[in-house]
Order: sequence, then structure tokens, then C-alpha cells
Amino acid sequence: MTAYDRFLESHPEYVVTGVLDDLRAAQYSRLDAQDQVYLDYTGGGLHATSQVLEHAQMLSDQVLGNPHSASPSSMEMTRRVEQARAAVLAYFNATGEYTAIFTLNASAALKLVGESYPFAPGGKLLLTADNHNSVNGMREFARVKGVSASYAPLTRPELRIDPQAMDELLDQAAPAQANLLAFPAQSNFSGVKHPLELIARAQAKGWHVLLDAAAYVPTNPLDLRALTPDFVALSFYKMFGYPTGVGCLLVRNATLQTLRRPWFGGGTVNFATVQGRMHVLSKGEAGFEDGTLNYLGIPAVEIGLRHLQQVGMTTIQTRVNCLTEWLITQLLAIRHGNGRPMVRLYGPANMVMRGGTVTLNFYDPQGHLVDYRRVEELAGEARISLRTGCFCNPGAGESAENLSEEDMRAGIAQVGGEINLLRFSQAMQARGGKSAGAIRVSTGIASNWADVARFLAFVTGLKDQTALAIGTVSFDIESCRVVRDGG
Repeated sequence: MTAYDRFLESHPEYVVTGVLDDLRAAQYSRLDAQDQVYLDYTGGGLHATSQVLEHAQMLSDQVLGNPHSASPSSMEMTRRVEQARAAVLAYFNATGEYTAIFTLNASAALKLVGESYPFAPGGKLLLTADNHNSVNGMREFARVKGVSASYAPLTRPELRIDPQAMDELLDQAAPAQANLLAFPAQSNFSGVKHPLELIARAQAKGWHVLLDAAAYVPTNPLDLRALTPDFVALSFYKMFGYPTGVGCLLVRNATLQTLRRPWFGGGTVNFATVQGRMHVLSKGEAGFEDGTLNYLGIPAVEIGLRHLQQVGMTTIQTRVNCLTEWLITQLLAIRHGNGRPMVRLYGPANMVMRGGTVTLNFYDPQGHLVDYRRVEELAGEARISLRTGCFCNPGAGESAENLSEEDMRAGIAQVGGEINLLRFSQAMQARGGKSAGAIRVSTGIASNWADVARFLAFVTGLKDQTALAIGTVSFDIESCRVVRDGG
């Protein structure tokens, strides 16, 4: 029995996703033509050839100008932007209940909330240790308005939100002030799916809820009739690869009325005067869409959503689950000749409430950490695209390595208070061999068994080699220069 036969035997539901193999051959053939393995879907999705061709055809056929004017080209462009906006709301079952605000990406959507939310002394900002830095950055807007951020911790080793600690923090909502909870539907670090019932629980206790859905919606449906977060941030390139430079903030209409923008600019005002020193902000989404939208790119969003609907989210989800479960099982089974495990997994070792993001580190037969940057370099030579680092999620990384506030402050002090990633990484390794980064692989719409098998073959090829033989990365403290040893 071949490895593929054993995989099918343990994951018979994979067979029903065969339509994705046909899709890959027709729409993502460049992967096999270039002998590439793409395992960075959490970093960015891959576009289908048909998405680009349909968009290019539209651009070739139409005369399209800057929207929100009365000229023929502007009117046609406005129509297409609003058509895309309606498609976004329909896709998430949010029509009539939410407003869709186009942004550059999810980070820009989160910034809009941070700068416009009515933070005030006595109010609360509650984050989870597992959050993208674009969510963490919201604490700076809160701090300026006299509100400090609290963090709900994660459990180890699965890196899930600690339910008891979260409930205790939710009970601290200020009754007469605005309170905001922000958390990811799915971790971009560990792949953990955090409980979405937390939305209603928090709202019942007096919180507005911001859901970071960027890592969740590429492989999961999100129904905003069933779940009603106040804010949802997402990036379309994570969902279907093209276009980049277009994201969205979905805001419940009732909550939208509470936001107050500290700035105005082109496109956001109905009236402004220099002599009178006043302005009137546009209503609805127009008051938040700064400057000129990526108006030629926005129609491609509707094309991408239609592509996902034609494929079927259930099919994508089934394939990702099968591949991810098998990948995790195989990785954890890899042992050096002396019996030591080679792989350390961060997050759940099964598919219970987790997605297709797998984060890990490699260790040599003596238990020494293999530098993740060297792994990325070697993977690149094998034409495998993966991602390494902290993935803009320092809280999850710190929790994964059990890095305490004392560790972080000691590391900062050791590098003289001037943060340098190379020196800081060395300082963390000196504190019990802790890593300041990791390796992340993730599957998606065009992934197949052969991709995962090739990555596993790559990993197995490093087995029984010392970190030095693989080629560790050391640090020249004086020059802060990377020095590579070995092959």
C-alpha cells in the first residue's frame, strides 16, 4: 500500500474534493508547470487564472473613470463599485444589517475602528494574547484617550483563549462607557479557531465586538445573520489571491452611528470650508473611505467571491482539514535515530476547532533548535514556499514559547534597550533555548496531497542532522551580522 493509499484509507472524505484537482489543472496549472509547492495560504491566497482574465476583459471593454462624479465613465465605475459592495454584503449574509467599507486591507480596516471608536476614560479595551499586530496597535488609539488595554491569556500547549480568564475580564465592562473586545476568528499563528459564541456572550455583558476574520474566511463560511459582531475586518487577497490592495470593514449599522472620525479628507466629506473652519462628514461608508478608492480593482472582488461560491466552501474546508490532519500526524511521528522528536508543534495536535495553519520548529538529535531562517532558505531551494518569523502575532508566539514579561524585559535590556531582531533572538535562545520565531505552513484551495507529501519529504531529509550540519545561524554581537555555519 502506498503512502497515498494509506492517506485515503484514513481520510476517505478526501475523494469528494476531487473537483479541486480539476480546478488546479485548469486554473492553477502554473504550480505544476513551475514545479512549485505553495504552502503559504495564510500569508496570501492564490488567484485563479479565470479571475485575472475576466477582470482584464472588463478593463479592456469599459471606459472607467474616478467614481462619484456625474460623467459617463464615473457613473459606470460607481455602479460597478456599488455592485461589488452589494456582493460582499450578500456573500456574508449581511445585507440590510451591515455597512461594507472598502479599505486597503484588513490592517486599514482595523485602524479605522481604532481611531474612530469612542474610547473614553473608564472604558475598556480587551484583546487576546492571540492577535495580529494590527489589532494590538489599536491599544495606542485607546491609550491616547485614557484607556489601557487588557489581554486575555492563552492556555498551553493548545494556545486557546483561557475561558475562565476571559469571563472574568468580560465581567469588568464599564456600564456607562464604551467597551471593545477584539479577537481573531482563527489564529494566523496556530490555526486555532476561537469560539465564535464569545461574540454574543461579550455583547450581553456590555461589549462591542471586533472580529478579525482575515485568516478565517478563506476556508470557512461566515454568516452575519447567525453571528452579529459589531465589526468584521478582512482582506480579499487572503480569500482568493486577487486583487491585492482591497480589504473591507463590515460594521453593524447601529454601531456605525457611534464612531467618530478624528480626520477628514478627500471623498469623506460632503462639505468643507477653509475660511469657516468646519466640515460635514459624508454619511455611511463614504465618511470612512479615504481619498480615492482602488476603484479599478474593486470589481475583481465580486469575481473572486463568485469563484469561491462556484467551488464551494464546504469542498475547500474538507480538503484543507484532510491535508492538515494528515500533515500534523506525519510531522509528529518523525523521530531522529536516537528516538528524540524532530518537530515541535505549536497549537492543537488534532483538527478540533483548528484550521489549516500549522506552525512548528525543528530540533536536532541533541535537542538543539534549528534556525527557522535556515529552514526557509533550504525550503526555497527545494521550491517550497512557506513562511517563517513571528507572523505579526507576538502574543501567540510568546505564549507558545512560554515567554514571560520577565523574559521579554530581560531580552530588551540585554540588547541595550534598542530592539534588534537578531540580537533579541539570541537573547531568547540564551534563556532556555526559547525561540523568537517559527516555521509556518498552510494549505488552501489549490493544495493537494502531493504538496504536503513533498514538504514531509523535505522535513524527513533533515532528520538525524545536527543543527550545525544543517547550517545554523549565529550572531556577531559587535556588528550584529548574520553568520552562517555549515551547509
